[in-house]
Amino acid sequence: MTKAKPADPFRLVTVTLDESSIGRSSRDIDHEREVAIYDLIEENSFKPVDHPGGPYALQLRLEDNRLVMDIRLPDGEPVMAHLLSLNPFKRIVKDYFLICDSYYQAIRTASPSRIEAIDMGRRGLHDEGSKLLQERIKGKVEVDFGTARRLFTLICVLHWKG
Repeated sequence: MTKAKPADPFRLVTVTLDESSIGRSSRDIDHEREVAIYDLIEENSFKPVDHPGGPYALQLRLEDNRLVMDIRLPDGEPVMAHLLSLNPFKRIVKDYFLICDSYYQAIRTASPSRIEAIDMGRRGLHDEGSKLLQERIKGKVEVDFGTARRLFTLICVLHWKG
């Protein structure tokens, strides 16, 4: 769990992943998760629709191929729980993991131009997943693109089953 100093009422100050939802993962995936949570806490815009303001605590977990976004106030008072089907994300997440594997292999042995080409593809898939996430939560939670990118990283982490 990572915490930030509250300032803006429409931001996340705590983000946790349900431990039972996290599969075994590699050091690279663990690092991605830690960085995404840290970056998400440091800079985000997170506004549950029709709620007067937080800040907010977010727990992400998987239930029956759905992402549960359990949103609360820092004192634990429930704000909303949004269930999001993960079926629309399957192809993007699968492709993202394949290209991430290629990227992690490439950074150890490939030329800088090859690494850059793979990274461009990786960022493109990440952007696609982030835009899809923004569309899928529209009307429930408003997030900026940077917040959507970090949340998409966490969705990928939850998908990873070692």
